[in-house]
Amino acid sequence: MSNAPTRPIAAVIAVVLRGPEVLLVRRINPPDAGLWGFPGGKVEPGETLAEAALRELGEETGVTATAGAVIDALDVLDRDADGELRHHFILIAVACTWVQGEPVAADDASDAGWFRFADLDPDDPAFSHDVVALARRTAGLP
Repeated sequence: MSNAPTRPIAAVIAVVLRGPEVLLVRRINPPDAGLWGFPGGKVEPGETLAEAALRELGEETGVTATAGAVIDALDVLDRDADGELRHHFILIAVACTWVQGEPVAADDASDAGWFRFADLDPDDPAFSHDVVALARRTAGLP
């Protein structure tokens, strides 16, 4: 009998843009522990998607932003070494615009920083799946 959760978990990711840059964090926890991705986490009961994205952004980086539109929803299936499903996350990507602050890694992040779009390589294994494509699409880049 599997110990997999019975329901997907709703979570948000904050895709924060600042001019020619996007804010990324190095994840501490699964899924994608050790990889660069967007700040984010679970949506709390009673929170809107925008509120959740901005809360998670603040908790993980200390950066302040404004939240815009939902830009995508992604399935993330976290499996153990035997292929058993541990978690099914539905990540709802919220476009955000930087207001103030420089990122300082905290909470679920071991590192945080601004990455220039020109330096993002979609084949670099240091990035979580689809991070580069989603960042570029949010910025209106090919």
